[in-house]
Amino acid sequence: MSQSNISRRHVLRTAGGVTAAVALGGAGVIGSATAAQAADDGFGLRIVDRNESDARMKYYRFATDAIGWDPGVNVLLPSDYSSGRRYPVLYLFHGGGTDQDFITFDRWGIRAISAGKPIIIVMPDGGHAGWYSNPVSSNAGPRNWETFHIAQLLPWVDANFRTYAEYDGRAVSGFSMGGFGALKYAAKYYGHFASVSAHSGPASLRRDGGLVVHWANVSAAAIELAGGTVYGAPLWDEARVSADNPVERIPSYRNKRIFLVAGTSPDPVNWADYVQETQVLAGQREFRARLGDAGIPHEWHEEPGGHVLREGLFRRDLDGIIDRLRKA
Repeated sequence: MSQSNISRRHVLRTAGGVTAAVALGGAGVIGSATAAQAADDGFGLRIVDRNESDARMKYYRFATDAIGWDPGVNVLLPSDYSSGRRYPVLYLFHGGGTDQDFITFDRWGIRAISAGKPIIIVMPDGGHAGWYSNPVSSNAGPRNWETFHIAQLLPWVDANFRTYAEYDGRAVSGFSMGGFGALKYAAKYYGHFASVSAHSGPASLRRDGGLVVHWANVSAAAIELAGGTVYGAPLWDEARVSADNPVERIPSYRNKRIFLVAGTSPDPVNWADYVQETQVLAGQREFRARLGDAGIPHEWHEEPGGHVLREGLFRRDLDGIIDRLRKA
């Protein structure tokens, strides 16, 4: 298959994280929230900044007790949102690293890719190495990304936009760390998402001595949790690992559309690229084998190259998501 690499982003970055203000550099003009906007909306979220001037791309920044700083969210509306119809929703998760945040997919051209598509796309902050999890420990204040996404943001989106607030109305997809987050949420919260996609996302936590668990712990300790860990160290919280591990949650993927992408030839000179995608490929093959043994249909693609998001396959994924979900 042909491929078009949008950008290369490494998950393991040990340099200090950028500030939220720097991360917002390409997000557009940000207005100050009014007192009414800052009030708790009933989901534990308080809007502290917003920009709704763009016809399609809406920007919000929330204060929440779940996160020790104010995470941002972009909501990309379909071109014909003014029609008054309801739309299915895709939750689209970014990868890890100090150059990854909720505006990543906007930089990668999601507006053009989704032009004319009848779907709302929600792109939230997930932390530089948050791993879409509530960590075992944090020395940087609360970093409960799972709580923020599932218990707060999801109902807020359904309350504030014309969505189908049901199983067949939602999909979840992501790249790298975000692909893992998509697989994890789809299994742990079965009734929330009818389609799940992982673009170079890990699907097996325990293989090779738990290399992905170590990857999550080390990256989070370095740039997210100030020495805290996602899964615990030196001893893991084994129940939490099993609850989050896609290959241990196979029955939870029944009756879902499943779309998997992995690279087959990572750069052998680039250690981060090589180790990441080697684990991704092996873990996805293990996951696919277990899905096959269980008789669960799934679509998978192995493409030349390493740890990158492939535009052509993302476009194919988006069309498949729209086809699976309830129609606008």
